[in-house]
Amino acid sequence: MDQTKPGNVQSSPDQAGAGQPPFSILVVDDEPGMLSFLQRALAQRYGQVDTAGSVEQAVPQLHRRLYDLIILDISLPGRSGIEWLHDLRDDGFAGDVILITAYADLDTAIDALRAGASDFLLKPFSVAQMLNGVARCFERSRLRRENFVLRREIEERSTAVDGVICQSDAMQGICERLKRIAPTNATVLITGESGTGKEVAARALHRMSGRHAGPFVPINCAAIAAELIESELFGHVKGAFTGAQSAREGLFYYAQGGTLFLDEIAEMPAAAQAKLLRVLEERRIRPVGSEQEIPVDVRVIAATNRNLKEEVAQQRFRQDLYYRLQVVELNLPALRERPDDIALLARHFIASMAQALNVPPLDLTPRALARMAAYDWPGNVRELRNFIERSLILGWFDLGTDDDTGDDGDGASGERLEAVEKRHILATLQACHGNKSEAARRLGISRKTLDRKCTAWGCE
Repeated sequence: MDQTKPGNVQSSPDQAGAGQPPFSILVVDDEPGMLSFLQRALAQRYGQVDTAGSVEQAVPQLHRRLYDLIILDISLPGRSGIEWLHDLRDDGFAGDVILITAYADLDTAIDALRAGASDFLLKPFSVAQMLNGVARCFERSRLRRENFVLRREIEERSTAVDGVICQSDAMQGICERLKRIAPTNATVLITGESGTGKEVAARALHRMSGRHAGPFVPINCAAIAAELIESELFGHVKGAFTGAQSAREGLFYYAQGGTLFLDEIAEMPAAAQAKLLRVLEERRIRPVGSEQEIPVDVRVIAATNRNLKEEVAQQRFRQDLYYRLQVVELNLPALRERPDDIALLARHFIASMAQALNVPPLDLTPRALARMAAYDWPGNVRELRNFIERSLILGWFDLGTDDDTGDDGDGASGERLEAVEKRHILATLQACHGNKSEAARRLGISRKTLDRKCTAWGCE
């Protein structure tokens, strides 16, 4: 085998195993024979194996690339492996480290574990011993990714409906398209008003796809500061920008083998749009500040409540990225366009939330259903869900009149729909102590829409 320069030895990502993300390893040892031995043993099985003969050679490589595992000799010229391991942990390196040495006693082993070593191998070791140690590290790395994704899912599901609940012809047609699209790896653009269930549709696509065993990683592009979104998506190396005290993987990395959901894609800054387009074309990411590219196997689903054609015309969104995202486009109807689903959704929310809130369920009387069907629901399904939650807490359906407590009498309310909407919005504002941003979120409408209505009613 030809001697290869440190940092340049690379195997095919496919060798990491079918369905597994590439697994990157840095080997640091001052013995050329050991480096060659570990290259041959590991490069056949894992995505990338880089090498260095000392800590001084390894540090620049660690700044350029994120490693899942470092195999580190204790006895090195200059700084020892244990000394550097202490620095690595202090700098926030969360990957695994296997320490190797030809001379060790019990005290050395204890020092290694205290420094944060994941494993400790005494030279000479067999290929099987090393591969078993690396396999354990690989499993820990996989579990770290899964735990990260699960934490995000728990946070996101607090505001998400689990499954597509519908019976209307409009939504049945959407469900049929979801079933047809899901098995493919096509990029999907989901459009529709705020609160129509775009993330619910994206999750359904993921669950019905061949990637269902992989992670579903959502990100709201509007919620990330413009200067941080590239780091959030692609990761960064230590020192890439002010405040980057340690290297960090991006969401594309955590979504390996699964689906990345880019909500509010129209809010993405122009620079990030250009980099996203390149990733979609080349299926490789480059962490901020890195000189190396990492292959990714991720399906991208994007969503927006804006008209992207109009955004392109106004030069606020890249035309080439729009066409790349619009391989398949799904437009979700507003709730007012699918009134047949209101009763079904209301019953679903009552059943799912009453137990969680520890309150008795409410009966959906014909009068309450009629009033719900007559309301315009500007915040769509999200507003309906929040309305049901509020009603369960209050113990009645506050639809704008005193006869909305479940009484099926024939008395007419005399109020127009605008008055019903006004009362509902003002009650929500009062419940939020005047916080318009929070009220808009609960209502499922934009802050601008809420401001406009409050101005019209003279209640700013």
